[in-house]
Amino acid sequence: MRDHGESGAAGPPSEAVREALRGAVRGEVAFGTTARALHTMDASNYRRVPLGVVAPRDAEDVAAALAVCRELGVPVVPRGGGTSIAGQATGTGVVLDFTRHMNRLLDLDPAARTAVVQPGLVLDRLQEAAAPHGLRFGPDPSTHGRCTLGGMIGNNSCGSHSVAWGTTADNVGELSVLTARGARLTAGRDWRGAPEGLRALVEGELARLRTGFPELPRRISGYALDALLPEKGADVARSLCGSEGTLGVLTEAVVRLVEAPRARALAVLGYADESAAAHAAAGLLPYGPLTVEGMAADLVPGTAGLPRGGAWLFVETGGDSAAEADARARALVRAADVTDAVVVTDPAGQRTLWRIREDASGTATRMPDGGGEAWPGWEDCAVPPARLGEYLKDFRRLLTAHGLRGTPYGHFGDGCIHVRIDFDLLTPDGIARFRRFSEELAATVVAHGGSLSGEHGDGQARAELLPAMYGPELVELFARAKAVWDPDDLLNPGMLVRPHRLDENLRFAVLPRRPVDVAFGYPADGGDFSAAVRRCVGVAKCRTTEAGTGVMCPSFRATGEEEHSTRGRARLLHEMLAGEVVTEGWRSPEVREALDLCLSCKGCRSDCPVGVDMATYKAEFLHHHYEGRRRPAAHYAMGWLPVWLRWVARTRTAGPLNALAAVGPLARVAERLGGIARERELPRVAREPFTRWWKRRIRARGTAGPGGGAGGGPTVVLWPDTFTEHLSPSVGRAAVRVLEAAGLRVLPPPTLRLPARRVADGRSRSAAALLTARRARVCCGLTYVSTGQLDRARTVLRRTLDLMAPVLETSAPVLVLEPSCAAALRTDLPELLHEDPRAALLAARVRTFAETLEEYAPHWTPPAVDRPVTGQTHCHQHAVLGDAAERRLREAAGLTGELSGGCCGLAGDFGFEEGHYEVSAACAEEQLLPAVREAAPGTVILADGFSCRTQLEQLAGVRGRHLAEVLAAALDDAGRGAGQDAGQDAGKAAGKDAVEKAVEDTVEDAPDGE
Repeated sequence: MRDHGESGAAGPPSEAVREALRGAVRGEVAFGTTARALHTMDASNYRRVPLGVVAPRDAEDVAAALAVCRELGVPVVPRGGGTSIAGQATGTGVVLDFTRHMNRLLDLDPAARTAVVQPGLVLDRLQEAAAPHGLRFGPDPSTHGRCTLGGMIGNNSCGSHSVAWGTTADNVGELSVLTARGARLTAGRDWRGAPEGLRALVEGELARLRTGFPELPRRISGYALDALLPEKGADVARSLCGSEGTLGVLTEAVVRLVEAPRARALAVLGYADESAAAHAAAGLLPYGPLTVEGMAADLVPGTAGLPRGGAWLFVETGGDSAAEADARARALVRAADVTDAVVVTDPAGQRTLWRIREDASGTATRMPDGGGEAWPGWEDCAVPPARLGEYLKDFRRLLTAHGLRGTPYGHFGDGCIHVRIDFDLLTPDGIARFRRFSEELAATVVAHGGSLSGEHGDGQARAELLPAMYGPELVELFARAKAVWDPDDLLNPGMLVRPHRLDENLRFAVLPRRPVDVAFGYPADGGDFSAAVRRCVGVAKCRTTEAGTGVMCPSFRATGEEEHSTRGRARLLHEMLAGEVVTEGWRSPEVREALDLCLSCKGCRSDCPVGVDMATYKAEFLHHHYEGRRRPAAHYAMGWLPVWLRWVARTRTAGPLNALAAVGPLARVAERLGGIARERELPRVAREPFTRWWKRRIRARGTAGPGGGAGGGPTVVLWPDTFTEHLSPSVGRAAVRVLEAAGLRVLPPPTLRLPARRVADGRSRSAAALLTARRARVCCGLTYVSTGQLDRARTVLRRTLDLMAPVLETSAPVLVLEPSCAAALRTDLPELLHEDPRAALLAARVRTFAETLEEYAPHWTPPAVDRPVTGQTHCHQHAVLGDAAERRLREAAGLTGELSGGCCGLAGDFGFEEGHYEVSAACAEEQLLPAVREAAPGTVILADGFSCRTQLEQLAGVRGRHLAEVLAAALDDAGRGAGQDAGQDAGKAAGKDAVEKAVEDTVEDAPDGE
């Protein structure tokens, strides 16, 4: 955690606290703008600005920090992964961040089935350590890849397997805690670790404690004082679970592990509607399932793989073998009264289905029909499972009465429902309705014998309403218990006891009420940049430490810093718009620094449950940040790369330029002047650009137009992106070879920019028009967008649309070989030129190499390569384009194996920029380079992106190939191409179509048009 200065500090008191803490603790003390801004919010609707952040190294640091804060009267907020949904991980004092240092697994005893953990340990790290012993920690929230054990204990988290293994409290043995006054206690059963006065308090209220708590599996609200009853073992550790850091600060925990089933099966049961599924859930519990999860059709984006129905129960069974798990699942299906059902035993298929459930908390934040935003607030109330169906009916009626919408889902087997509701939390009327609804829903939950919180805790969202559930006397007893543990009210004040109002401190209140003037259109957010930033709800999927098959967020995995996560950057942008902590707006150096290590990989656009698009936000920020100011050298060197490379092509100086770049001292000077990392080698420029090869090829064939030699099938416009044109023309040549072998007619885009559209349609010409026409090149604008030069990008893209106008009047696809350029045309183009209808037309016409073959040459059979492959799916391909067609094409060609996820780390200009090399290399080392090193001899190294190929060459000395190159080589090896000769004959016999007429002027050399 780095401290970026004191511009956001609160004056002398803040400085005094900071200096006292720096003198007392060995861990990091950060009171600067960035640290404070990153910790203003958790995953709730609430926001508080902390004084500062401390990352303690050990329990001694925690004790020292508590002593300083106690002496100075500063509140303390313990915090884990910051994924709390009720606001309990926010506060105005000093935040203790346990994720940085106190994040270790201290011991694991397979025989005793216990583990000793620090509070900052992420749950998945414990699961990974326990798995080789056939063990696991039972509770597993959907945020398991980033939530911490300390946070789970503080909230008494549960997860989807609680019907089998209970809540966190059911799986805790001992807790080592520090009280606000410095006492070190080890809490356990039989009053072990109880502070002075707690036993006397409980023994004086036994009758109230025995009758005041509803009996249901998911009662999380309030303090678990009933765990201190003698008949329940006077378990002090259990009573601390769910106390939200208000009683003591956890420094270590002994947790119990359970035996993991050796095999699992997933039965997905279809029901007519949500009510039917809810009524059925409790009846499945006697069959001993591991999970009984429910969701309705309004949450599921697509029903592929799901049985017929309007709602589903996901019921997992376990066994010592796959056959046993499958048999249990099928027995359960036979006993269930279902519309339809499917049993999935394939682990990959199960993961696909569970991913729908795990992403639901983010997915539900956007209404499925594009109707707007939805928020937590009543995220996890629970009722007895047998009453769930009736409760849901009442809940739906209440939503309708208040004109609200929500999408319930969750732990039907435990009677716990998650829902995000489209509250208007921006206007006074909307906030007033939020309060009225909350009060009425609390009464409804209580009427069904339920708990206001069934998993995530009360925090600020529900603590104010606890008297409706427990009555004022029991709530007063909570306050007395708090006073025993924390008489100075130092720990997380305003939570559970003497709580803040549920409609105070809303995080949206500080945002501007009018749309911010921006360059991109943000069509999914109504053109409102504030709404785009509000997309981040803080569930922190971007903080996972393993990408798996995804991409997001490579810079966080490389640095481990919150500010380099998608969530962290969104928080800083939120605070930039608020103007309270980040005070310099678009000129903010803190935001610029956080965005500097964003690779613009677009992984968050697909992997984030709510589709945060940090690459676009970064481009927007850089556009404003450098407006009217001098930019970094790299923005001119690499942002204007298309211009420089075109000049090299025009002057035919690629040879001399490559020779000079090979001279070490000269290359170092060029890199320093261009803002390029000294560790990088400058890519070699092709002596013959792709389009020059194309023209030479046409002339050599002696044909009248550029279509000569092409197949007789559909016409394909092959986009000469900057990388294919000047740096990897072999990819373009290979693509032409394959496309023509598939019987397609391949043409380049037009280069003649005529003054009137009717003249440019490829059918009408005049001498005057031709004399006034300008030659130019198409460009996707990628390098300008990635460096935030959006005015220039718009100019380039408008010129491109003018050039492509005649093509857009035909039905020809536009094949883009470079994934990043294809993604720019699919997304950046229509979002930057949202007012120009041609932008959407061109975006819809863009195809990848495999998509083109699949759609326009469906009967063509690729050559049999029959070799294993490795490499990496391009991050933009994963995030924007999808790779389903590429997978099918590889399979048809006999290319076996999977490509890795993650990002190569070069990411266009990112890995070349000075100061980025270490992060760039770390990203490559995550998945790509190990996969290549471990590949068997003869494995094909696939890398469709120029950046990926360059990274492989420079870091591993390996040449990656585009899929087009692999197939073209196989065609040459076979000495034939399916349909090639017939295609050539047909092409010679066919007349010119509209596209060919539109681009026949491209046989002449075209100036740059810049």
